[in-house]
Amino acid sequence: MIQAIRYYLSLTLDGRQVMDGWWRREDTARNQFTRIVGKHGSDGARITLVDTETDEELAVWPEPEASPAT
Repeated sequence: MIQAIRYYLSLTLDGRQVMDGWWRREDTARNQFTRIVGKHGSDGARITLVDTETDEELAVWPEPEASPAT
């Protein structure tokens, strides 16, 4: 059985998408996420990894700031 291309990685700079990629295996996608953060993670960058089967955001850089407790 052919595995679906399920994991989607995108890089936006200042709100403009400049790079994306698809992977079948989560471990490969996570390795690419780490590599892209190391290479392109700077001010104005946003990098996300999404499981397109579940619509779950698996990783994001920079990490969102925690909201203060009320």
